[in-house]
Amino acid sequence: MNPVAIRLLNQQLVAPQFSDPAEVVSHLGAIQAQEYRLMRWAVAMRTKKPSAKAFKKAFDDGRIIRLHLMRGTWQLVTAEDYWSMLGLCAAKAIAVTKGWMSSNKISIPDDELMRIRELLAQTAADKRSVTKEDFVQALAEKDIHMDEHRLSYHIRMAELSGTLCSGDLLPMKASYALTASKVKSKGQTDRDEALKRFTQKYFQSRQPATLEDFVWWSGLNISDCRKGIELLGNAIHTERWRGRDFYLTDDCRTRGFRKDKFHLIPPYDEYLIGYKSRDIVLPPEHRHHAHNNSGIFQPIITHDGMVCGNWSPFKEDVQVEFFNGDFGAEDVQKAWKEYKKAMTN
Repeated sequence: MNPVAIRLLNQQLVAPQFSDPAEVVSHLGAIQAQEYRLMRWAVAMRTKKPSAKAFKKAFDDGRIIRLHLMRGTWQLVTAEDYWSMLGLCAAKAIAVTKGWMSSNKISIPDDELMRIRELLAQTAADKRSVTKEDFVQALAEKDIHMDEHRLSYHIRMAELSGTLCSGDLLPMKASYALTASKVKSKGQTDRDEALKRFTQKYFQSRQPATLEDFVWWSGLNISDCRKGIELLGNAIHTERWRGRDFYLTDDCRTRGFRKDKFHLIPPYDEYLIGYKSRDIVLPPEHRHHAHNNSGIFQPIITHDGMVCGNWSPFKEDVQVEFFNGDFGAEDVQKAWKEYKKAMTN
């Protein structure tokens, strides 16, 4: 088994299968969207013809939704998966959020939570897309004033209740919309079916991966993760590699790998954040170049799937720093041109 090559293929980083950005998000189930400007590259680079404009259209049309979902962080999901994933993940996400509120000595009574939620929903309903500043103004008109931290928790809890979701894609800041106006309501989803689909999407796009990887990524209890794997039945199997058991689906992609390929990977990308153990592609001695212990991830460069350097996404010209391998800026010129073209097309 060559886990690096298999991950590149199934994460759609080599020989991508999809043209539509929403298809990429659907394939991965959820894509980390911490970095607002670069989440579009995280999706676009996994399509046949990378285009930030194609991503914006899918986002503005409501086929791709951004919200706080797993581990209390931002993800992209498709409108099709929105309700089932919210049903699976919201309870844990709410518990995480309340834990953070408690650590920050913020307490929001239920009556305040519901009153502010109604005002946020009404503000979003009055406009197609609203920013946090719009919420501040709307609350001020009701003589309600609160610091940004408290308001952020109110917005997050409104997201996790299915009241608010992402609005239009703006250049630099998040916007919000009334979920009812953007995502079609669906009937009750069977939890086991939702868990099975959730599990299948994780392993089909991140294989080979371990149970511990899935637990980390999903934020679910280990019992739920084990059950999700069991629900897949004969569609998934294990292979042992260097003392660890990895899960692979029976339709795993294994052909199409191309050597001498560089990738410019955005921070918080699923190529790293989709796994608890990242040593397969990131030598432990270089871990600090890719992320710190506080969960801050940096833009990275890979060569044939192995993390070997850092890059600067917002510069006019390519700026790189390699820490693993004898490479230079000239080696990533092709990848840089693909990135720049995609972000303007």
